Amino acid sequence: MAKLILTHEVTGLGTAGDVVEVKNGYARNYLLPRGFALTWTKGGEKQVQSIKAARAAREIASLEDAQQLAAKLSGKPVTLTVKAGESGRLFGTVKQADVASAVEAAGLGSIDKRKVELTEHIKSVGDYQATVRLHEEVSAVIDLKVVAG
Repeated sequence: MAKLILTHEVTGLGTAGDVVEVKNGYARNYLLPRGFALTWTKGGEKQVQSIKAARAAREIASLEDAQQLAAKLSGKPVTLTVKAGESGRLFGTVKQADVASAVEAAGLGSIDKRKVELTEHIKSVGDYQATVRLHEEVSAVIDLKVVAG
């Protein structure tokens, strides 16, 4: 088992700043190469505190604010205009940052790209859904309409 400090939120494992124990292969092959975690050391407590402080600055302050934003996001579809070929296949893929900027451009509020979860790879035009974790207790589902532009 490997003891790690998470630097990003990982679904099903924990949030940034948490100290977790995972299997060696999961740490070596997934978490460490992608920069989601750092190896835990005795001097790492300062890192934990700074990561938690940065996370607190980014998070939505209260549960009520998160619920209000979730109601706004769930109510309206968000349109993403992307470059696509004649068959509707995209040049590239839609990323979490694209979804976050489209939500902000639609005037629905500002969300952190790290909180966006795409259920599937978006590689063609059409209708999709994304989940946004706004608070520990609040998630919102966004309807995405991907159109060629």
